[in-house]
Amino acid sequence: MAEAARKFEEETPLYREAPANIEAEQALLGAILVNNDAYYIVHDYLKPEHFFEPIHREIFSKGSTMIRMGKIATPVTLKTFLPANDRVGDMTIAQYLARLAAEATTIINTNDYGRAVYDMALRRSLIRIGEDMVNAAFDAPVDAEPKEQIEEAEKALFSLAETGRYDGGFQSFEDAMALAIEMAGAAKDRDGGLSGISTGIRELDRRLGGLQHSDLIILAGRPAMGKTSLATNIAFNIAAAYEPAEQADGSFKAANGGVVGFFSLEMSAEQLATRIISEQSEVSSSKIRRGSITDAEYSKLVACTEMMQKAPLYIDQTGGISIAQLAARARRLKRQRGLDVIVIDYVQLMQGSAKTSGNRVQEITEITTGLKALAKELHVPIIALSQLSRQVENRDDKRPQLSDLRESGSIEQDADVVMFVYREEYYLQAKEPKLGTDEHLKWQQEMNEARGKAEVIIAKQRHGPTGAAQLAFQAEFTRFTDLAEESHLPERYE
Repeated sequence: MAEAARKFEEETPLYREAPANIEAEQALLGAILVNNDAYYIVHDYLKPEHFFEPIHREIFSKGSTMIRMGKIATPVTLKTFLPANDRVGDMTIAQYLARLAAEATTIINTNDYGRAVYDMALRRSLIRIGEDMVNAAFDAPVDAEPKEQIEEAEKALFSLAETGRYDGGFQSFEDAMALAIEMAGAAKDRDGGLSGISTGIRELDRRLGGLQHSDLIILAGRPAMGKTSLATNIAFNIAAAYEPAEQADGSFKAANGGVVGFFSLEMSAEQLATRIISEQSEVSSSKIRRGSITDAEYSKLVACTEMMQKAPLYIDQTGGISIAQLAARARRLKRQRGLDVIVIDYVQLMQGSAKTSGNRVQEITEITTGLKALAKELHVPIIALSQLSRQVENRDDKRPQLSDLRESGSIEQDADVVMFVYREEYYLQAKEPKLGTDEHLKWQQEMNEARGKAEVIIAKQRHGPTGAAQLAFQAEFTRFTDLAEESHLPERYE
């Protein structure tokens, strides 16, 4: 019998308690109660749910609310907001608060206590993710795809790495307001006074307020309108303007510009780089491809690339990528290098899951819904390029409309902003009348008016008005810029 008991003890795993540092929690709360300034040392990263002891969560939550409201949080003022009948061991709440404050010595080590509490909370969350993974693997039905579980696990780990929380669920209105005020303050301090990330094109920024975090922005157009050119222009402008700012927890956040992830499903990374080099160096991309550039132009290219190569622009050239793969790679890039903007060229070349293959409308719906969810999860704007249906070509007025979005109404529905690129010059070139006729003179006048100009039509915008932004387009460099204002043009004589 004794032998059987000994064997049972050896084979039975020991019960392991969840990792926690109660002493660090007590020391931190004591430091805050003695000197409320200690709260501001840890408030950037520490939340009530990071505390292991429920009573500590309650004390930190109520105390932080009072401090943010400009009130003094002490054992005397705080005890009235806590349950009077609760006890901690043989002590009342009032006695426990007094003891926390009495045993606090200094606020010098507040950050160390805060990090200890935070790290233990992360470990507990990691244990929960691990348990969820094990349970899901054991309980998964036979037809379940293992890669789906991998993607779910990666999503949970990314969420934990980004926010230190593994829960989701409701967010208090108080927290939402704090974020709104923080965004307004950041907009006030940022170059140009924009609430979002500047595109580098003043007329677009004026209408959009910059690219807003968590927005899905659809940029659509017929072939040869220049939608890829506009996307590469914006992507490089953002990457080139990148200025990192160190945060309280040692991480970095973009003060201006940002880190850009460019998913190029149509062109190779080399072709995309050639376009960007052409835009920035003002050497025609066709001349670069043909090798018909002069020594002076080659020197210009080399000098330009040396200046450009440090821009945080990362290109993924995988063709036919699925929404799940794209999300996994975007999370990985954000975790390793940071990520502020995603560009996808273009939506119709992406794939849905196996469940929707064969039904293109359902597939596009899954893709756009997934892109919107990813924008919210990573808290970054996503610019997704899209093709338009051929029905545009059958109309006299070739300006695109929302109904022209190809293959699915979900693109219009899920997008926060829908923009169309339109160049009148492209369509006029194909309609040249016979030389010497009155029609040709009229056509020539229209061509002169349209030459080198483009419209970006904002057909939908959740946060602001719709309308058209007039831009300049340099076809030889595939570059969009702001039009010169009347006040900056040279004097003209009639």
